[in-house]
Amino acid sequence: MDKQLIISIGREYGSGGHEIGVRLAERFGLPLYDHNLLDEIVSGSKMNAEKMAKYDERAHQAFWSRTVRGYSNSPIENVAQIQFDFLKEKAASGESFVIVGRCAETVLKGSEGLVTFFVLGDYGTKLERIMKRRDFSAKEAALAIERHDRNRKAYHNRYSDRKWGDSRNYDLCINSSRLGIEGTADVLEKFIRAGRGEN
Repeated sequence: MDKQLIISIGREYGSGGHEIGVRLAERFGLPLYDHNLLDEIVSGSKMNAEKMAKYDERAHQAFWSRTVRGYSNSPIENVAQIQFDFLKEKAASGESFVIVGRCAETVLKGSEGLVTFFVLGDYGTKLERIMKRRDFSAKEAALAIERHDRNRKAYHNRYSDRKWGDSRNYDLCINSSRLGIEGTADVLEKFIRAGRGEN
């Protein structure tokens, strides 16, 4: 790939944002960073990805943390900052990649080739997807949507100057329930290629 391309995908829980990210990564031949980001970060170091994963994309808990001279004792804050620094280094090095979540549209703002999306979905469609994927009852799926989206919103709003899901924060917001996962990936691929002057 001649020009750098960074695809950032924010998403509601159950909207299929991760699956869409997988498809875009395949179509453009790019690495995908999502939950595996911590594995990539700790590779070759003494850090433990499994322990860090407990604090990944979690809401800040002010009661249990304090900051002194710019350093925080909060594992949540520290894991977030480690991921942000990693993404900035990748972007600054000229690497192209797909990143799901992690406030990437804010953290990487101004980076060469950055394209930002937010994927949402109809509640019923999200509920069905989670019930099927995780073998949940409707009640369990509803609670999972509420919990995950509450955490994502709190996490995002802590580190971003705009609210989670605010359309002004992204190049394009799209409802994946309209076209499904493949159809939504098709639209986003065409949007990216058009923006890069590709046919």
